[in-house]
Amino acid sequence: MMVDITPVLERADANLPNSLERLFDVVRIKSISTDPVFKAECRKAAEWLAAELAALGFEASVRDTPGHPMVVAHHGAEKATAPHLLFYGHYDVQPVDPLNLWEAPPFEPSIKEVEPGRKIITGRGTSDDKGQLMTFVEAVRAYKETRGALPCRITILFEGEEESGSPSLKPFLEANAAELKADYALVCDTGMWDRETPAISAGLRGLVGEEIIVTAADRDLHSGLFGGAAANPIHILTDILAGLHDETGRVTLDGFYEGVEETPAEIKKSWETLGRTAEKFLGEVGLSIPSGEKGRSLLELTWARPTAEVNGIIGGYTGEGFKTVIAAQASAKVSFRLVGKQDPLKVRESFRAYARSKIPADCSVEFHPHGASPAIHLPYDSALLTTAKTALSKEWPKPAVVIGMGGSIPVVGDFQTMLGMESLLVGFGLADDRIHSPNEKYELQSFHKGIRSWIRILDALAA
Repeated sequence: MMVDITPVLERADANLPNSLERLFDVVRIKSISTDPVFKAECRKAAEWLAAELAALGFEASVRDTPGHPMVVAHHGAEKATAPHLLFYGHYDVQPVDPLNLWEAPPFEPSIKEVEPGRKIITGRGTSDDKGQLMTFVEAVRAYKETRGALPCRITILFEGEEESGSPSLKPFLEANAAELKADYALVCDTGMWDRETPAISAGLRGLVGEEIIVTAADRDLHSGLFGGAAANPIHILTDILAGLHDETGRVTLDGFYEGVEETPAEIKKSWETLGRTAEKFLGEVGLSIPSGEKGRSLLELTWARPTAEVNGIIGGYTGEGFKTVIAAQASAKVSFRLVGKQDPLKVRESFRAYARSKIPADCSVEFHPHGASPAIHLPYDSALLTTAKTALSKEWPKPAVVIGMGGSIPVVGDFQTMLGMESLLVGFGLADDRIHSPNEKYELQSFHKGIRSWIRILDALAA
């Protein structure tokens, strides 16, 4: 039987002024992970968080890594049968440059009313990710102060290098797998659909990065002397790239669509209600016509379908003026976004085999890999997803929606492949929070209702 959580929610409301002060305290710490000048500040942030968790009854510690430290904390549950949850967040932040574009000092947080009834919290890290992780810490606080216990067994992992590539994360997960493994992971580094509609990200596309270099002659050639006779590597390369798609927008590589599943009709129907049209989405960047697979909606194309994209191409003379040259070499950077159960290594090998088939006998090709990770997907009928969706819908003005994400969050893949855990991606950021940019902000409502949302989710998962 579920216990009435009204007193816990009321405590969170009463705590809000002090919760904001604690958020301000951690935002003031200049934990910029990519700049060695702020190494001590990163440790200070880790120690601050560990002390806060210890004060809430967690067994908390700061763990050294070759880079910035991790914070690991454990707390038991009031019932032995309660699920074990791993909550992940990161305390490091992006650099603040260019400083002159900030309307207020980036590490001096404040509350600002931007329109009647709408307030924001300003400062670097307020949305990415200190404000987000503190919603969970404050939810735990409300539970402890009201009940003296937690409804679930909780492990917390706060990282200090997410904004600089997470070089220490995989070795740390591998070395501490037994300690960190839980029933589910909770990741609060995502966003809402809009200010009134919470979202659960059910899928993250995987990624394969590849650099291809085509070499023809042993030196650049005069196009008057050799044109028409000598192989041109730019021609060869552009033929390879142009052949990656057919006239319907589908990728032509052998076996590319193995493991790609159709999105359930009811999910696609729910996406249609979100109102994101190609005209509106592409119009913001000066475009209007979708270029992917024909017959697919915009959200299918960006959330649920695989892609092949050329991210850069180099060859020949690119300086000022004009030079009549046939280049000896041409290269391109190509990426593939993956969905479902596509195998990144098979996709890479399929691309390489295709490219080799287009290379003349007197020319050569070489490849350089740039990462390969599979897609991550929580089943649409997952009990974890359904439970969280119901809990979120009780808190916000509009029901929670299940969305996809076109990009990747590497830690989610690491949790799945290294710890065998599914991840629940719930965040309260907004698209206009200006993360990684000057004037980063976090909605006060996101912070307040984010705390209340985690209270509801923890209660629902415990039940």
